[in-house]
Amino acid sequence: MLTMQDTQQFKVSKWPFFLGDGVMLGMAYFIFWQGGNPLARWEVVSCVVCVGLGAFLGILPFILEYRSVLKLIETSAVGSAAEKIQNLQAVSGQITNAANLWENAQQQAEITTNAAKEISDRMNAELQDFKQFLEKANETERATLRLEVDKLRRAEAEWLQVLVHIFDHIFALCAAAERSGQQQLIAQLGQFQNACRDTVRRIGLMPFVAKPSDPFDPNRHKWSDGETPVAGAIVTDTVATGYTYQGKLVRQALVRVEKGTETESQPESIGESEETAPAPVPVEAADS
Repeated sequence: MLTMQDTQQFKVSKWPFFLGDGVMLGMAYFIFWQGGNPLARWEVVSCVVCVGLGAFLGILPFILEYRSVLKLIETSAVGSAAEKIQNLQAVSGQITNAANLWENAQQQAEITTNAAKEISDRMNAELQDFKQFLEKANETERATLRLEVDKLRRAEAEWLQVLVHIFDHIFALCAAAERSGQQQLIAQLGQFQNACRDTVRRIGLMPFVAKPSDPFDPNRHKWSDGETPVAGAIVTDTVATGYTYQGKLVRQALVRVEKGTETESQPESIGESEETAPAPVPVEAADS
């Protein structure tokens, strides 16, 4: 490859050419200065020839340098080609060795590919077996969880029915105390009932009663006669407490209503209240 030092060796001295260029331009100026006005034909031709020779002498050294460098480049290229031709045998041998190595590598790659394929097939088979095992385990676990959830729901429903039944008895006792007119007994049973209600409110069981003079609401109230009262019926008394569990209605409040001017009779005994109290609704039924 050529370097800057190699090209410096073929530099042409330019000052003789520039001197000749100046002489020719001076001669052209001298002819123009000494000529008449207008210039004669030979004077014009002489000026053009002098200017042309001056321009030629100005670019001639650069042309000579370019040709020298071009010859140097061609010589260098021929030398490089000769060196490459000399190294061709070595390159051919290296190519042959590389081809042999490539063939060996290809054989090894085929062996490795076959082994990897066998391993992949075995892994796929084991993966399918493992998936089947996981599916069976998940099905068994889901069945166990469903069974446990069903048990918990049944236990919750039974526990809720027991609580509702107990609170029905407490409500009946309070109603009996109110009918007895004994203020001390009424206060004690009222405090006991409120304490029990505050306790069950913490777990989501909310008792509620219908206030007298409230309009009958079929979504929250149930008539003690077992029928649906006429529109506009007014509640006069609560026979049995209603309940909600965690925001869902468990049982409607059993009430007596007045129709027009006719008012239902008040309960006469605790036994009557217990007999007319509705059975608690299971949790599953309330959820549905």
